[in-house]
Amino acid sequence: MTDQAVDTDGVRLSEEPAEEWRFLGRTRELKELRADIERAGLDTLSGRKAPRARVLLVAGRPGSGRTALAEELAARVAGDYPDGVLRARLSEPDGTRVPVDRIARELLTALDRPAPPGADEDDLTEALRAALADRRVLLLLDAAAAEQVDALLPDTPDCLAVTVAEGPLTGIADVRPCTLGGLDTKSAVELLSRYTGSVRITVDPRAAEQLVEVCQAQPAALTLAGGWLAARPQAAVADLARHMHAEGDEGTPLGRVFSLVYASLPSPAARMLRLLSLAPAGLVDPHTASALAGCSLSGARTTLDDFVGLGLLRAAGSPQPAHPAHPEYPEYEVPGCLHARLSRLARKQDRPAELQLARARMLERTVRLLQSCRAVTETDSPQAREKLLATPRDLRFPHPGAAADWLRARRPALLAAARLAVADGELDTLARRLMSQLVRAMVAHFGTHAAAPDLYGIHRLVLDVAERRELPRERAAALLNLADLDARTGRTAEALVRYRAALDAGREANDPYATGRAMESVGGAHLELGDYDRAADWFGRALAQRLARDERADAARVYGRIATAHTYAGRYGEAVRAWRAAVAGHRKGGDVAAHARALSELARVQEYAGRPEESLRTCQEAVEWARRAEDDRLQAALHLRLADTLDRLGDPVAAGLQRSTAERMLREDPSDPEGACEIRSASTED
Repeated sequence: MTDQAVDTDGVRLSEEPAEEWRFLGRTRELKELRADIERAGLDTLSGRKAPRARVLLVAGRPGSGRTALAEELAARVAGDYPDGVLRARLSEPDGTRVPVDRIARELLTALDRPAPPGADEDDLTEALRAALADRRVLLLLDAAAAEQVDALLPDTPDCLAVTVAEGPLTGIADVRPCTLGGLDTKSAVELLSRYTGSVRITVDPRAAEQLVEVCQAQPAALTLAGGWLAARPQAAVADLARHMHAEGDEGTPLGRVFSLVYASLPSPAARMLRLLSLAPAGLVDPHTASALAGCSLSGARTTLDDFVGLGLLRAAGSPQPAHPAHPEYPEYEVPGCLHARLSRLARKQDRPAELQLARARMLERTVRLLQSCRAVTETDSPQAREKLLATPRDLRFPHPGAAADWLRARRPALLAAARLAVADGELDTLARRLMSQLVRAMVAHFGTHAAAPDLYGIHRLVLDVAERRELPRERAAALLNLADLDARTGRTAEALVRYRAALDAGREANDPYATGRAMESVGGAHLELGDYDRAADWFGRALAQRLARDERADAARVYGRIATAHTYAGRYGEAVRAWRAAVAGHRKGGDVAAHARALSELARVQEYAGRPEESLRTCQEAVEWARRAEDDRLQAALHLRLADTLDRLGDPVAAGLQRSTAERMLREDPSDPEGACEIRSASTED
């Protein structure tokens, strides 16, 4: 495989096959860092056991090769950490710090550990430390601040944290710093030769050394210089060195060589490069570049590859399915050392309206891709198939697997796009469409449970927009979704607060669906908290609304929830009446399965109330309805209940027959014999 990736924050730079790559220079720094790992810490010297992981710091300005050095160190010592290397970038491309809870969640996911949606920073970092307690892991934390590192640091000396930062990590004890300057001259010249070829260096080695000196041997500056020379085979190295000298000492070497490279770009390419600073999370694919610049997809791909050759972009790892119809298209990354410069150029040379239009085009393209990503899973519907075929080929996915791969690969950029769209404040309509399609696509491909942590963050963004724009209907929906996720992860008290807020928003919007759902959910939260009287009261309010709107199926279900609350409270008479109402409602609605299950629960409550004969008759009726519903598991469970009831009534022979029937049914359907013996109430099903 040929990889033309250019790491402008390091020195892994080659147009040769990947197996011919080798790390350039930094021999002394690597030796010192290796020695620091083995060196006794302050705790050891004082006779105490080290309480936490050792921290090594690779410090330097952006573009000094600090990330590449940290990666090389990690590669060389990875064998000493059998549980793997965990990587995390702790700042956004614009320098904004990434919240610690988001980083901890990503690291837990990488460790295949649960990260409950909505959990706060303390809970997540504690879970991360617990997950690392019995592991030997190397943590590589890029663009870090002391507070972030301290929160993520494992409480075990068996782990190692290699951090990359611009300055010191004040407040963290016993940090081993390694401050980077430029490369040694030999390595810097070799770096240039990887772009220019050895001949151009050999014919004028003094000019190459002068160019290295002007660039202060900084890898990022040398990368751009090499890219500029590679694009001009007729130019001599001395020409670039003289040009750099003519620029004087103003600005940094990286700034001077970047200005030279940028000035050499055609106007359309220069504009695209500036606009790449708007790419979410600094991640770019041909669709993003095409939408930002308003050009064709093929033209965007060609220009992006040209940028890689010039050192202005780097390929983000292995090729990703960034283009639906062409999975071989890679994803690119804007180097962190160039992002701020591109942002300043964009603000200086493009009008605010033009930048906003570019953002809008990018978000609109993302929305259409997400629509296509979801639509490819709905091919059972003729209308969906017809709509999918009407989608332009460049936006169409060949099959659901390709769509899922694209969604998984672009997930960081998509989530960042949602955050940036909401933070912008002027593109709320597009932001709402984007978040709606992102939720649907994630649920379609990954399922609600697997996508729950991401969905929680998206729903919070929806809530922010709804509150800013005073949209009570959307505020109610976001609050209900957040409360549901809270309830599923055991935060029932927090869920109750959100359900009450959703009820207020639903009433403000005059939305009967949100109002009824919120009242029922408030009752469910009280039921979970053990407050059965309040639960029954709220279920009753929800029932009144369902009856007023003649929503019979929903009313029958709510009757079941009322009956469950009365059962838990020991009010069996009221529970029996509520279950009878539920049975009648399901019978009138023609829901055979729900009818059978409601009868089974009625029989259970009758038995609790000390009416075994009534329970026996109801259970026999439930068996018949379960047979009509073709619910074999429920039939088996009901036969076992009949056996228990007959035993209590003093008829062991009939009880034995019922058990034999149940055992036969379980043998014929052995998929879940234990679960078949458990009858879940209608409220639990809901």
